[in-house]
Amino acid sequence: MEKRRITKPLKTFELLDVKNLKVEYTNGKKQFIAVNGISFSVKKNKTTALVGESGCGKTTTGMAILKLLPIKSGQILWRGKDLISLSPSEFRPFRKKIQIIFQNPDSSLNPKLSIKSSMREALELSHPKEKNMWNDIIADRFEKVGLDPSYLSRYPHEFSGGQLQRIGIARALCVEPVSSLDVSIQAQILNLLMDLQDQLGLSYLFISHDLSVVRHIAQEVAVMYRGTIKEMGKVDDVFSNPQSSYTQELLDSIPGNH
Repeated sequence: MEKRRITKPLKTFELLDVKNLKVEYTNGKKQFIAVNGISFSVKKNKTTALVGESGCGKTTTGMAILKLLPIKSGQILWRGKDLISLSPSEFRPFRKKIQIIFQNPDSSLNPKLSIKSSMREALELSHPKEKNMWNDIIADRFEKVGLDPSYLSRYPHEFSGGQLQRIGIARALCVEPVSSLDVSIQAQILNLLMDLQDQLGLSYLFISHDLSVVRHIAQEVAVMYRGTIKEMGKVDDVFSNPQSSYTQELLDSIPGNH
């Protein structure tokens, strides 16, 4: 019988605890289970990665945490507070704390708006009372990700893929990702994310199918397959001694990892 390495759910909460999460889709009269009772945690100032092939449920999990999809059952705990039970108005303050950085940043930006206008939209929702500070906040976040604030009046089509990824990070930072990039730009973005994590005390749920990237950025990893977690643990442990044959197949797919 195949072994499975699954870390027991934490008895005490860290930052984000997902417990027995289940998400279902309805296709006509048929029910499709996209996420089937998974549990994992994201610790403060650390990175947990969700990995697996396309269709395994990792992106659905991320969307469910943000309450962008209906949840069948389970708990999503932020510092012990169950987010699922909150009404839209009760959940709104938590949107300042949980932000998404898209894999394809150009698709998340309105092509008709300048970058400054797109970033102001985020601040309108998160910091409406600090309107007099918006310009300073936007310029500060732009500089933090290595971009010149003088570019804020430009439009999305005027930026490269790497610059758009940085803009996505800056916009997420306003309210207190990378497989589409070439290798050199990808490394820059990953290093930027890790630097910002150290500087600002950020925590990441990093969703990817690329285990070589996960090895570089994450401390813990959960391997998903068909809506379930096949294996979970510290990155070094999972990569050096995988207990699941599926994890081994993913590791074997890394170029040069033979």
